[in-house]
Amino acid sequence: MKKLIIAAAALAGLASGAQAADLGVQRVAVPAAILAPVFNWTGFYVGLNAGVGIANTNLGTVSGGALPGSGTGFVGGAQVGYNYQINNFVLGVEGDFGYFGVRRSFNNGLGVGLFSAYWKTNWDASIRARAGVAIDRLLLYVTGGVAFADFGAGTSFGGAALLVNSASQTRVGWTIGGGAEYAFTPNWTARAEYLYSNYGNKDIFGPGSSVRLETHKFRLGVNYLFSTGPGAIVARY
Repeated sequence: MKKLIIAAAALAGLASGAQAADLGVQRVAVPAAILAPVFNWTGFYVGLNAGVGIANTNLGTVSGGALPGSGTGFVGGAQVGYNYQINNFVLGVEGDFGYFGVRRSFNNGLGVGLFSAYWKTNWDASIRARAGVAIDRLLLYVTGGVAFADFGAGTSFGGAALLVNSASQTRVGWTIGGGAEYAFTPNWTARAEYLYSNYGNKDIFGPGSSVRLETHKFRLGVNYLFSTGPGAIVARY
């Protein structure tokens, strides 16, 4: 009986010591993770753009040096595309079509010796791939693909009644560029973009009248993004 009393007293002492040890350790609450949504660029989009275009030609070599090699004008149009985001990388495809208003002309005066010449572009279009890096709502991208444009030119001597040459054609070439796009709401984005297009050399009045065409576009745009779902979730503590 005496041994049982001693054993019980020992167990009670050990339990008290353990509780006292627990009281000496300060418990720190683990902070809960804050789940912050990251913007999702995946989805179809449509938009509008406007800016400045520059067209360069060598028509002066065909018209006896009568025309300057470049002209500047207004550009504007619409685009449609699709983005697919993988982690921070965004891949996509885009098509655009718009007005490209550059025209240059020349005449040497009035009278029987009148000589005049002109060249112009009215529209352009492209089908391009896009690849970029997304930093939440900011997308930095490069783009490139196939480009299309119209080109017209004419020369006359002695007035319009004695028109020597006049022709128009659709050019096919390549284009490359880049830009930055920012989502200022969950569905609306704004962009700034530069595109260079090269359509090579092509005869316009027949053999020996090869004319080069290349263009530059600096434009701003706005898109409406039809998102395919919520963005990725990043845990922040």
